[in-house]
Amino acid sequence: MKRIGLLSDTHSYWDERYPHYFSECDEIWHVGDFGNIEIADKLREIKHGENNIILRGVYGNIDGDIVRREFPEVLRFKCEEVEVLMKHIGGYPGRYDRSIYWQLTHKPPQLFISGHSHILKVMYDRLYGFLHINPGAAGLYGQQPVRTLVRFTIDGKDIKDLEIIELKGSEKGE
Repeated sequence: MKRIGLLSDTHSYWDERYPHYFSECDEIWHVGDFGNIEIADKLREIKHGENNIILRGVYGNIDGDIVRREFPEVLRFKCEEVEVLMKHIGGYPGRYDRSIYWQLTHKPPQLFISGHSHILKVMYDRLYGFLHINPGAAGLYGQQPVRTLVRFTIDGKDIKDLEIIELKGSEKGE
């Protein structure tokens, strides 16, 4: 069983509450637009007990060379028994981006995660049989009405206990 912390679109903004919300997680997944490598470095410092939390991520459209050297554009991996596919610009059920469409439709994962829109979405794609999650935006940049994080559990082949965390009280005036 793995507890996952999920975020996207930090745009170089570090919120001191990230460690609080992610310290009970086994892994943190960042779906692009880190903004700078320091965000990744700080996420790697978060501990679950005495162990550092594993950080997985993909780069986004605003990320520069340093982030792009460390993180791929597309990441496909297994977590427990769930095949996961991550890409920053990916769209959502019924409106997938052309750059990922073939992978989603010809070799569907069980879980597809994208960012970019700054809009929190959790949708099941009935046509291709997988769950899609966009965690919204965790940073200050953008038009999102509220900043969000997501936590969930992968237990074998089950994705469960999904939580939406609203980050109120930031500099956005929430």
